[in-house]
Amino acid sequence: MVDEGKAWQNYEEVAVYLLDRIASEFGLERVEGKQIVRGSTDWELDAKGVKVGGEGFVIIECRRYTKAKQNQEQVGGVAFRIIDAGAGGGIYVSPLGFQEGARRVAATYGIHEVLMDADSTRTDYVLRFLNKVFVGASDGAAAAESISVTVIPADETGSR
Repeated sequence: MVDEGKAWQNYEEVAVYLLDRIASEFGLERVEGKQIVRGSTDWELDAKGVKVGGEGFVIIECRRYTKAKQNQEQVGGVAFRIIDAGAGGGIYVSPLGFQEGARRVAATYGIHEVLMDADSTRTDYVLRFLNKVFVGASDGAAAAESISVTVIPADETGSR
């Protein structure tokens, strides 16, 4: 069990680790941990995704809020950092996702919504974005397994 005082820090570290493992899903070469980028002021980022070939970056925000979805003001703060720091978009990781207004802000500013369970670890997790699901599960031994699922929605007739 994670110490609740450090749960947000653990959440952030796990998100960075998992996003780095699937970086190519976002057109990224790699995901780097907490750092400062310059804009009109210095911005501390939870993480930074480096685009393939080093051609720009995306801002990664991790929020382990378990009682309410992220609102438009919270996502709007990330949108401003994207503009101010010259980023090429963002990734917002949270357990509950976005409220409707936040979803509209995210769509306008290229912010990907990623759902990650609040108590995820490097081996036990569920990570969801777009129509993709990544799952990791470990047993009592030191081994761990990971699977990826792509959801293909049916059309109106029920065919694929």
